Amino acid sequence: MAHAAFLLAIGRGGVDNLCMPVKGARERYLVRHGSKVIFEKIDAQEKALFGDASKEEQVPQFEVLRAELQELQKVLYAQNKQRVLVVLQAMDTGGKDGCIRNVFSRIDPQGIHVCSFKKPSEEDLAHDFLWRIHSKVPANGQVVVFNRSHYEDIIAVRVKRIFAEEVWRRRYRHVMEFERMLVEEGTTLVKIFLHISKDEQKRRLEGRLAHPDKHWKVNPDDLKDRALWGDFMSVYEDVISHTSTSLAPWYVVPANRKWYRDLCVARIMVDTLKSLEMVFPPITWDPSTIRVED
Repeated sequence: MAHAAFLLAIGRGGVDNLCMPVKGARERYLVRHGSKVIFEKIDAQEKALFGDASKEEQVPQFEVLRAELQELQKVLYAQNKQRVLVVLQAMDTGGKDGCIRNVFSRIDPQGIHVCSFKKPSEEDLAHDFLWRIHSKVPANGQVVVFNRSHYEDIIAVRVKRIFAEEVWRRRYRHVMEFERMLVEEGTTLVKIFLHISKDEQKRRLEGRLAHPDKHWKVNPDDLKDRALWGDFMSVYEDVISHTSTSLAPWYVVPANRKWYRDLCVARIMVDTLKSLEMVFPPITWDPSTIRVED
């Protein structure tokens, strides 16, 4: 039924109308420069931009958004002038992997790279904390998605008290200066925090424990971090509030409903790429003069 609605809308040129309910994701979930993030005031369960429609009704809209994202990335790649860096952060089980897989799966592999940042290696620790990050940022025509990022070197360090306060405080400045440099050199930054509730994390962790084929996803350290939930939330609030700038804004996306999370992230990406006003590069030859021989 949903697929039929999608095809019907395409056939009638009704794509814009079909996508209307999820328009405005950038505006609704943007953390404006100078504002204070308070997670208790953000409903992780909401689906405000989708109205009273059912979960099943989002399928055709999501297909349209993924198709739009695919086409926009083709222009980005062909133009080969601009770069897009997507930073995804979330608590454990927040849905980073699933979001990346669902939203970006149609993009040509030549034009996208996903980088996951785990615990720093000995080599990483022998350099400044941005050393392992900088070499992974996008080149011209590329989309790069960070699954976790340079923000771990503030958040985890601060919550677990790995370094003194003077270390993580100056990293705020280093991160903002680093991001300013990237933007001024031609990179568009999209920073997204996938916001789930503590109850939802419990449900997802229990779901993994209940299925042997998902045990590989479980890390006992996740439970240690869960015990520090309040500390992590407080630090995320502070970090996002301080580092959401006009050049490199944060979006806090409700993520308890996986399908709504994906819709909003796809909408944010489509609207961001459209704002770049990209065009295919002009050709310097006349197609009518070209003949393909038999």
